[in-house]
Amino acid sequence: MSLTAPPAPAPRITYGAVLGSPYVARLLGGTLIGRLPNGMAPVAILLWATASGSSIAFGGLLSALYGLASALAQPVKGFVMDRHGQGAVHLPAALLNSALLVALPLAGPYGGPGLATALVVGGGLTAPPLEAGLRALWPSVLPDPRVRHAALALDTGTQGLLYIVGPLLVAALSSAYNPAVALAVTAALGLVGTAAVALAAPSRRWRPERSADRGAVPVRRLATPAVTLLFVSLTGIGFAIGAMNVWSVSIAEHYEQDMLAGVIPAVFSAGSFVGGLIYGRRAWSGTATRRLIVATAAFLGGWLPLLALPAPYAAIAVVAVPGVFLTIVVACAYVTTDSLAPAGRTTESYAWLILSIGAGQSAGTALAGRLAEQPLASAALPAAGAVFALAVLLAARRRLSPTGHLQRGRHRRPLRGRHKTP
Repeated sequence: MSLTAPPAPAPRITYGAVLGSPYVARLLGGTLIGRLPNGMAPVAILLWATASGSSIAFGGLLSALYGLASALAQPVKGFVMDRHGQGAVHLPAALLNSALLVALPLAGPYGGPGLATALVVGGGLTAPPLEAGLRALWPSVLPDPRVRHAALALDTGTQGLLYIVGPLLVAALSSAYNPAVALAVTAALGLVGTAAVALAAPSRRWRPERSADRGAVPVRRLATPAVTLLFVSLTGIGFAIGAMNVWSVSIAEHYEQDMLAGVIPAVFSAGSFVGGLIYGRRAWSGTATRRLIVATAAFLGGWLPLLALPAPYAAIAVVAVPGVFLTIVVACAYVTTDSLAPAGRTTESYAWLILSIGAGQSAGTALAGRLAEQPLASAALPAAGAVFALAVLLAARRRLSPTGHLQRGRHRRPLRGRHKTP
C-alpha cells in the first residue's frame, strides 16, 4: 500500500495570468500595434493611388508589391536578428518603413509611377519582422511551457484582428480626411508599436543560443527535408486563405451583397481568434506534430461545405469553422518548427514559416481570381489547398515527429528527463 499522495493537478492557466507575466502585455500589445500596418498599408496605398488619379489596376499592383516585398524580406531580416540581435533590425527597419510610407503621398505625384513603385517596394522590404521576433522571445520571457503554450495561442489567435481593425481604420481615416492621413497614421502606429517591443528589456537582451544539444557541433543547415516539407505543407494553408478571400468577393457579386466581401473574411478571422482562446486554455495530449495533422484535417473538413454552394448566411457560418482550426494549425507549426530548427537560427526559421504561408496565400489569390467566374471551382479551391497541406504532412509525419530527426532546436531540452513541449 502506497502512502504517497497522488500529485496535485497543475493549476489551470488563465489568460489573465499570461498577460500579468512580466513584459507579456507590452510585447504582445506592441507587436499587435506595430503589425497593424500589415493590414493597413496595402489598403491605404490602394486608396491613395486611386485618389491621386491612378487606375485601380495600378493601385492594386502597388498594394500587392508591398505585401510581396514584406514577405520576401522576412528570412533575410530573421537571419540578421539571429546573428546580431533584435536591436539591429527592429528600430532601423521601423524608421525606414515609416519614412517611406510618409514620403509616398509627398513624393509620389512628382516622381510618377516609377518613384511610387520604388517607395512602396522599399516600404515593404523594410517592414519590421515583429511576428518572428516575438516568437523567438517567448521562451526567454515565459520559461514555463504551459504558460508559453497559452501565450503562443493568444499571440497567433489575435493576428486575425489585424486584418479586421486595420482596413476599417484606414477606411474611416480616408473617409474623414484623406488617404495621405491614413498612410501617416499607419506609419506612426508601426513606429510606436515597434519601439514598444524593441526598447523592452527582453528584446534588448535577446541573443540566439549558439550551442547545440549534448555538446555537439551546431548544425548550420536550415533547409533539412523535415523543415522543407513542413514549410511546403504550410503553403497549402496560405493557399486556402487566399482563395477564400477571392471567393468571398465572387459570392458577394453573385448575390449582389457587397458586405459579404468584408463580412466573410471577418468571420473567418473571428473564428481564428476564438479558436486560439480555446486552444490556449489547456494542455493537450500527444505531440505537436500529431496535433498539427489533426488540426489540418479539421481545417480541411471545415471547407468541404462550400462545395454545396451555400447561401450567404450559411456561407458566413461555414467559414468560422476552418477559422477556428487555423490558429491551432499555425501554433503547432511554430512548435514543430522550433523542434526542427538548428541552434541559432530559430528567428530565420520562423520567418521562412511566415513566408511559406504568405506565398501560398498569393498563389491562392491569383488562381482564385482566374476561376472567380466558375462558382464550383472557386468554392473548391480553399479545400484543395487544405488537401495539399494535409497530404504533405501525412507523407512527412515520421520526419516531423520528435524521434524522426536528429537535430533539435534551441529550446528543446536533453532527451533524458525533458518535459513535453506544449
